[in-house]
Amino acid sequence: MIRKARTNAEKLGYNNVEFREGDIDDMPVNDNFADVIVSNCVLNLVPNKQKVIGEILRVLKPGGHFSISDIVLVGDLPEALRHDAEMYAGCVAGAIQKDEYLGYIEKAGFESVTIQKEKAIVIPDDILEKYLSQSEMEEFKKGETGIFSVTVYAEKPGGSSEKPKVKLSELQSNDCDPGSGCC
Repeated sequence: MIRKARTNAEKLGYNNVEFREGDIDDMPVNDNFADVIVSNCVLNLVPNKQKVIGEILRVLKPGGHFSISDIVLVGDLPEALRHDAEMYAGCVAGAIQKDEYLGYIEKAGFESVTIQKEKAIVIPDDILEKYLSQSEMEEFKKGETGIFSVTVYAEKPGGSSEKPKVKLSELQSNDCDPGSGCC
């Protein structure tokens, strides 16, 4: 996987990215190393989510940020779903409460914690019926439990509050007339 990522980055001319094999709760990089961390539904597969959030804080440079997509819950999953390997692999069984998830991020010391996207996930009946009786399915569907895909953004404190501002006129050439094909 890493070899393929490196090959693709080279093909596309990306020279400002790096790929390393490691564990998300013990990243093989120095403190204050990364500008940005991106993750897609990995935290739910890690038992100690607080450690991972702390590791992200350690690795980010001051002022750096992360964007993490993950699955969170509102309410309790039925036991049969919580302990199933298929649900775990699908990031559902490993999901924690949304408030707890965001709380870990805030307690770690991140700022500007924002949910950028939130979408309800509906588990199809043909999957639910593998784990729940008909009455359990009905109760689950009309209950207070929600499964959500969220994208969370947060920043590590300490960066410069002065971000460089670029005026649109600085990006455009004065020689470019509309319709001329130069832009």
